[in-house]
Amino acid sequence: MFEIKHTLCPSCSVGCGINVILDNEEIVGTFPYKRHPVNAGKNCLNGRNSIDCYKNKFEAVDLNKAIADASNEIKSNNASDISVICSGNVCVEEVEAIKDFAEFNGFNLGFYADGLKNFDDVASYDDVAHAGKVFVIGDLLYENPLVGRRIVHAKQNDAKIYALSKNESAVTFNIADETSNSSVQEFIDNFMGEIDDSSVVVFNYVDEKDDLDKLESLNCKILPVFSKPNTKGALNIIDSKSNDELIEMFDNTKLLVVFNDDVVDEFDYDFTKISKIISLACCENDTTKISDIVIPIKSWLEQDGSFVNAMGETQSFSSVVESDNLSIAEIIEELNK
Repeated sequence: MFEIKHTLCPSCSVGCGINVILDNEEIVGTFPYKRHPVNAGKNCLNGRNSIDCYKNKFEAVDLNKAIADASNEIKSNNASDISVICSGNVCVEEVEAIKDFAEFNGFNLGFYADGLKNFDDVASYDDVAHAGKVFVIGDLLYENPLVGRRIVHAKQNDAKIYALSKNESAVTFNIADETSNSSVQEFIDNFMGEIDDSSVVVFNYVDEKDDLDKLESLNCKILPVFSKPNTKGALNIIDSKSNDELIEMFDNTKLLVVFNDDVVDEFDYDFTKISKIISLACCENDTTKISDIVIPIKSWLEQDGSFVNAMGETQSFSSVVESDNLSIAEIIEELNK
């Protein structure tokens, strides 16, 4: 029997809705959720392919043995030698559980946020669509197309578009009035005279930490767009570490516990230098391939939870399919015994 269930896209922080198609309780596809206020019936390629992780999930793993092995490994190490790392790939409830787990046991805790930070007051997607000027840092029409759609709407409303990208053939350049391949600092300085209270700056990267202070000081609304679905929600709970701080943490780690992330892909670091790695993941990635212990977890499709999108809105989602795996919070409960 075919069923359609609604959930959220986990591919970035925009917070689009997707419909999941089930055939006899098996996920077979997706299509856009037309009444969702964020994407209104549109999904990018990443959204349409977001179920791939579920379709490629771990099979036939002895969950009890994996948890027992992880527990023994944790107990055999000093707390100061153990580091825990996560990002916005985990939902609000999981972030809270991970933070409590690290603090209760005295482990080092690392959280990374694309080099960005939390801003209390951010623009909405409607602010972008109705801005008089939009300053775009990053190729958002290609990388975050459902925010890019609002930039197109602004253009249709006669806004002037200023675009910065490291990619000389950026898609966003196609609708921009002014384009640049400079640094973020130079881009802001060059157009400082154009930025006013009718402007919105939308960005998905910065070159350095000082860029964030520069952006925050502008006399206009800003909107950081993160690459992971719950980075903003996690930043409300955990302070992020810089890349240098995380590398230093790795250098002083004997046991690394990775929560639903692919740190091998994210960091230019030789993780084979770390004695032991425990990875909690819903499907195989470069980190699980080098991990000593892998514990399968529920994907977002298999549990209830919430993400906080780029605008700061908390969006709840519900399980669309049953799973024999445990959630991160349930596994942490077992590890704490």
